[in-house]
Amino acid sequence: MDVTVEPLRHEHAAAIVAAEDDETIRWLSGGRSTVVGTEAYVDRLAREAAAGAGKRAFAVLVDGDCVGTIDYDPDVRDGLDPGDVNIAYGIAPWMRGRGVTAIAVAQICDRIRSGGVGARAAIRADVRNTASAKVAERAGFTFVREFASTTDTDADGRPVRFRLFVRPL
Repeated sequence: MDVTVEPLRHEHAAAIVAAEDDETIRWLSGGRSTVVGTEAYVDRLAREAAAGAGKRAFAVLVDGDCVGTIDYDPDVRDGLDPGDVNIAYGIAPWMRGRGVTAIAVAQICDRIRSGGVGARAAIRADVRNTASAKVAERAGFTFVREFASTTDTDADGRPVRFRLFVRPL
């Protein structure tokens, strides 16, 4: 199994939408995606990158097929220390539990390091999202603390509680 990441493009949109399930919506996107909306997201990120904004998004490919997304964002501050770079990911349900996400996270850490973007990679895992915490641990991240978000709320309007995992770059 060959796992790679490449910058997110319009060509990935249909596969990303097909890979989305209730878990992806719950933990990552917050709503059902469409191909048109995903293409607009790709365009927005390209404009922001051209203007110097920090977030970068990538397609996760397994044997050349897009099975999810991963991004890094040095502008996320909620619960993070200066120099931390937030990583977020979503993988197709049929690829979960096979180590794909941990490999993609390692590759994104390499990109962050080579780009001199930050000092530590960070994964903020909702305390209820045990799968995300397992990915962080498999990718060599260390649990640092639990915290209440100042920016994210759950369906009841309460602050989301995150577990923070970090890895030096």
